[in-house]
Amino acid sequence: MMTRSITSAVLLCWVGFFVPGVAADDESAVRTGKAELEHVEREFSLKVWPLLKDKCLGCHGGDADDIKGDFSILTRDGFLQGGESEEPCVVPGKPGDGTLIEAISWDGLEMPPKENDRLTEDQIQMVRRWIEAGAPWPDEETQKKYRDEERLAEVTDEGVLIRTSGGLGDEWTYRRYAEEDIWAFRPVVKPKLANLANRQDSVSPIDALVNEKLSAAGVSLAPQADPRTLIRRATLDLLGLPPSPKEIRDFVQAWNVDSETAWSDLIDRLLASPHYGERWGQHWLDVTRYADTAGYSNDYERSNMWRYRDYVIRAFNNDKPYDEFVVEQLAGDEIYEQQPQDQRDPELLVASSFLRIGHWDPAMVKVPEARQLYLDDVVNAVGQTFLATTMRCCKCHDHKFDPLPTRDYYRMYATFAGTQLAEREAEFLPEENLHGFGQGKAMVERLLGYTKKKLKELNDKSEAAARQWFKDNGLEYVPKSEWADLADEEKPPRHAGLDYVEQGRLKVREQDQWIWTRRLERYEPMVQSVYNGPTPGFLNARKMRMPKKVDKAKELVSYIYTGGSLEAPGEKVGPGVLSAIELPVSDNADDPYVIDDEYDGRRLSLAKWIAHENNPLTVRSIVNRIWQYHFGKPLAGNPNNFGAKGGKPTHPEVLEWLAADFVEGGWTIKRMHKQIMMSDVYRQGTSHPQMEKLQTEDPNNDLLAYYPTRRLTAEEIRDAMLKITGELNPMLGGLPVMPEINMEVALQPRMIQFSIAPAYQPSPTPWQRNRRSIYAYRVRGQADPFLEVFNQPNPNESCEQRDAAAVSPQAFTLMNSDVMNDRSIALALRLQKDAADLDGQINRAFHLVFGRKPTSIEKTRLTDYVQQMTAYHGQTEAEPVEYPTSITRSLVEEFSGRPFEYEEILPVFENYISDKKASDVDADTRALADLCLMLFNSNEFVYVY
Repeated sequence: MMTRSITSAVLLCWVGFFVPGVAADDESAVRTGKAELEHVEREFSLKVWPLLKDKCLGCHGGDADDIKGDFSILTRDGFLQGGESEEPCVVPGKPGDGTLIEAISWDGLEMPPKENDRLTEDQIQMVRRWIEAGAPWPDEETQKKYRDEERLAEVTDEGVLIRTSGGLGDEWTYRRYAEEDIWAFRPVVKPKLANLANRQDSVSPIDALVNEKLSAAGVSLAPQADPRTLIRRATLDLLGLPPSPKEIRDFVQAWNVDSETAWSDLIDRLLASPHYGERWGQHWLDVTRYADTAGYSNDYERSNMWRYRDYVIRAFNNDKPYDEFVVEQLAGDEIYEQQPQDQRDPELLVASSFLRIGHWDPAMVKVPEARQLYLDDVVNAVGQTFLATTMRCCKCHDHKFDPLPTRDYYRMYATFAGTQLAEREAEFLPEENLHGFGQGKAMVERLLGYTKKKLKELNDKSEAAARQWFKDNGLEYVPKSEWADLADEEKPPRHAGLDYVEQGRLKVREQDQWIWTRRLERYEPMVQSVYNGPTPGFLNARKMRMPKKVDKAKELVSYIYTGGSLEAPGEKVGPGVLSAIELPVSDNADDPYVIDDEYDGRRLSLAKWIAHENNPLTVRSIVNRIWQYHFGKPLAGNPNNFGAKGGKPTHPEVLEWLAADFVEGGWTIKRMHKQIMMSDVYRQGTSHPQMEKLQTEDPNNDLLAYYPTRRLTAEEIRDAMLKITGELNPMLGGLPVMPEINMEVALQPRMIQFSIAPAYQPSPTPWQRNRRSIYAYRVRGQADPFLEVFNQPNPNESCEQRDAAAVSPQAFTLMNSDVMNDRSIALALRLQKDAADLDGQINRAFHLVFGRKPTSIEKTRLTDYVQQMTAYHGQTEAEPVEYPTSITRSLVEEFSGRPFEYEEILPVFENYISDKKASDVDADTRALADLCLMLFNSNEFVYVY
């Protein structure tokens, strides 16, 4: 009893130091004081000390040899003592007396010194409370007890604990997240729509959920758009092409009979069109970064990549279930290898071209670094494309904002560690378009033959000089292939007999030979694909082939690279998946997020995990993208990033319902289109009775109170004009085509390693050139000027959303470019063919371009305008356009530093059939073309309402 009294008294005195006013004989106060002390100690252990370490330790104790201001925060005594100023940092019980509160409040002192590191007001008050309570500093064992207790709780006032495979440190592993920041990692839960049960009319779940939010804001949906607006919107939306006058007329008639049936039938017709796959395939290629060349300094052609482009188009046209689409692109080659040899489907190898689609070139890079560049790129591409997750952020450290540990990054990295790049044999499919192979191959063979001829002339001259050198020096002749083993004095100069001009030309011709030899592979049954095996000792993007025999005995070992550096390998890791979404990938009881570490099957396991019906990131990602392409903006603001720094969903219930319904409906994208397009939300107009209120209270239209106006994409502008003029070649698939582009850009020198790339030569006939823009040759190092100015994305990075910014070069391009002038002349020629007089031509122009007839005022003004322009053109001669059949290039020779010239032939222009130019038509046609140009420049054509 005596012992207990003494202990209580001692405890009471100690507590009294921290809790003023506690009576020594009041045991209730003792218990209260003890609880208060434990609360403060817990807050210090869980919040104050981690905060101080995060904000201050780097300068004040992290490096014992470099402590700023002689002030260490590692102990309580250090705080009490202060630094070189000899002022105490903390005075227990008196936050106003020490320097700490002053410093972290930026009141005279400013600590931490960087604006981005400043403590929030809540954090400052938390430190203040700690000091007021006497600045208690429990020992490490006590702190650990509090931390361990905290880690058992799933939810605390600090947020939600996400169980992962673990970070590089316990503080990250057990950190907590705001519920709103981890919405995408949570399971999809389909909202209940009980309020629809009592409704007599038919209301789509989309409308019900959107209307709930609108009602809360005191507004309603905009009135429904008229049928002409709706058919243009839907046709451009699903096909990327405008409807014809006949299609508009037929739809309006059907609408007047039964609008609901007419609308449903229209959607079904558009989804059945083969042009649907071209339009929606383009969306997918934006995300995956499609291009026909590799980029970087060589920008070598990936000669068979067009087959992947056509695979994507076919997948959309055939409504391939999205989960299959995912698996085939990530592991098509592994499925192919599992099939019986006589039943293997080459399309699976074509699908795996996704893994080759990023920009990559190992030139001038060591093999380990080249491999790291490839693997980093493919891991991030998989994360962004399929999971709406930016993986780059956790390559060097555990993710700063999302529950993505570095360990998971390197597990995915290890999943691709055995993936090797190769051009593989894959027979052409019956549905693949091989049109133009003969003509294209003949042109390439001619260019290759010209190059070989020039190269042989130079090599023969050098060879003759070398033979003479051996003779003059009394030495036996040695072939050039064996010179490497000879001493310098036993062999002639490397380019014997060639002056600096010829040496420069030799390099050019050697590079051209590589380029044209590579392009011949376009016409071979090959595919840009991958295989599983050890990394080759030498990498050359010019030619990568799968070995006849792959040695898989060598163990694949992967590490966590500290700071992302190959020079700092840390812990070993095996292949695996993201652990934050709690979707196991294996039956491993110790760690269900790891994959078997055999060479084969890693990617297939990952692919099936990504395409699992319970993977919330995958399902939400694709549904969000589909919605985005219908409305011009996604439900969740960043389609490539569902993390904390991405935009939060404006309508989370809509996203959840669509995600759940997508899986329930068999992962079919066409079904999802119809779900969205049958809603009132999609069919509403672009103007609203309460527009002034909405522009003030909802400037971004997050409520979806009206349909957002959008500008046509670059490809839509070009394709729509070609359809309107009657020039569009509707053929599906096949080799890349070369549309006419600005001749200065086409012929300008484009540097590649050691040389200049061959000039851009358009396809020889209008029928070949005027195909959908998705079939245009995509060169990473040379953008199409017309498409680029209208924001066609750069294929080096995944495009989550097209930039629709309006800039002045667009206006100049629409008014003055060759593309626009050619299309205007083509339309004028069509109008003259379709109608005999100017009145009929103006009517026809309006129906073709706008889908309506002109008003009387429009017709009067345009009639006067055409008559004025006819008079003008009658007095003006148009200059003919001339195309060169060769061009002289100038370069600087590498070793001499002196300029030299060489000739490049342009054989396509020898028998070139150009689009009709101003000089090819009379004054009446040119005047009518000016009218057409004006219509093409109007908002009514360039925008979708």
